[in-house]
Amino acid sequence: MYSLFVTPTTIKRTNINLDRELVEAAAVVLGTAQTTETVHAALREVVERAARQRLAGREFADLTPAALKEMRRPRKLA
Repeated sequence: MYSLFVTPTTIKRTNINLDRELVEAAAVVLGTAQTTETVHAALREVVERAARQRLAGREFADLTPAALKEMRRPRKLA
């Protein structure tokens, strides 16, 4: 399962050739400062976009207005 948090045990060190202009453009869009941070943010975006696309493609036949109203009703804490 994908995690939004990177831990030292999940880091893979590698050398890759990157288009500097593309990295700089991505950094501006993503609001990142370092190349590693930019690459991680871009990869995260790809994974999150795929998850959103899968969710958008799902059918929620049982998610009726009545079911939503029930889910939103206030509940007493035990």
